[in-house]
Amino acid sequence: MTPFTFTRQNRSPRTVVILICVYAALIGLVIFFNAALWLVGLLALGTLPAVWDLVQDSSAGLNLDQHKLSWHSGRRQGDISLDEIDFFRFDTRWDFSVRVSMVLKTGKRLRLPDEALPPHRDFEQLLQQAGFKVERHHFTVF
Repeated sequence: MTPFTFTRQNRSPRTVVILICVYAALIGLVIFFNAALWLVGLLALGTLPAVWDLVQDSSAGLNLDQHKLSWHSGRRQGDISLDEIDFFRFDTRWDFSVRVSMVLKTGKRLRLPDEALPPHRDFEQLLQQAGFKVERHHFTVF
């Protein structure tokens, strides 16, 4: 098996453009529609996690080699031996996002951080090539 590495930086041009557009729209609400400042401030609170990620410039990703799967997301990190993994479960949620969990041979389920995952179709193919069983479950609640 060829080692695989995926890394994503939180400071991206896409994030900067989205924040500029959101703040421009909020300023436009104040200037053109005379929106209440407290209301605009309340709407701006939703952007604070993105601003924090932009300032911190943390990274997220995962590594898969012959012996273990390791992942990191900001300050969180973890790894597991491939011998402990029974199969991978891909759950498509109602918002069309895909969550990936490892089901261990003990029956315990560990969810991989969403921000550390590569595109799910590529990741599924990689896991199957590595010899893992992959289950897909569409539109589940849990």
